Amino acid sequence: MLLTADVGNTNIKLGLFDGERLVHKLRVSTNPSMTSDEYAVELYTFFQIYNIISSAVTASIISSVVPKVTQPLREAIEIVTGVKSLLIGPGLKTGMELKIDHPETLGGDIVCGCVGAFKKYGGPLIMIFMGTATVIAHVDEHFTYHGGVIAPGVNISLDALTSGGALLPSVDLRAPKKVIGTNTSDCIRSAITYGTACMLDGMIDKFSEETGKTCTIVATGGLAPQMIRYCRHDIKTDENIILEGLRDIYHRNRK
Repeated sequence: MLLTADVGNTNIKLGLFDGERLVHKLRVSTNPSMTSDEYAVELYTFFQIYNIISSAVTASIISSVVPKVTQPLREAIEIVTGVKSLLIGPGLKTGMELKIDHPETLGGDIVCGCVGAFKKYGGPLIMIFMGTATVIAHVDEHFTYHGGVIAPGVNISLDALTSGGALLPSVDLRAPKKVIGTNTSDCIRSAITYGTACMLDGMIDKFSEETGKTCTIVATGGLAPQMIRYCRHDIKTDENIILEGLRDIYHRNRK
């Protein structure tokens, strides 16, 4: 079995594949202060809960945007499974051409999500990542990555607004019944939910106008299903697409 790990700023998502099939998933909080032994305990507990035999894991691959976590997690996986993990980075074959100014700066999660989505849905493709940041990326029909945009994530925007405004309350992300709010909490909720949807729709329109292409649109991330339901574009949600991209990249690079 193949163990995949997507290390984000907020969460680490682990996926265990038996061939092409994702059989188990785990999400844990990203904590740069944790040691390899502590991550090993988390991983070992995950295996125990689902009755996974550690020796059944024969390979592993990691994508990480948190350098302080990368090595402890890699060591933890080796402690529990005896397997050394591949790391997403320069020199690893993805099959995707990167037509941007500094290819080495592109986040591993973006690479994996675009690789997974292109294999699954084809191109041209607009890929939306809704995590700590909201990233919108474009991949053409020839499997070439052309870049995109980076915006503050939904939670970061909300936290900045409510922490910076002394009289503004913290609110949940439940969409109000009307766009035009009649109280402070609903005004904030409307801006966050409907405003995010409008931003996504507007950026999709701009991407389409600039590329001259009608693209398949795929979104991933914890808040993606909640936000895109208010978009007018047809957007597919796929919560496992980064893990599937990790699987695909591993198969391109296995010896």
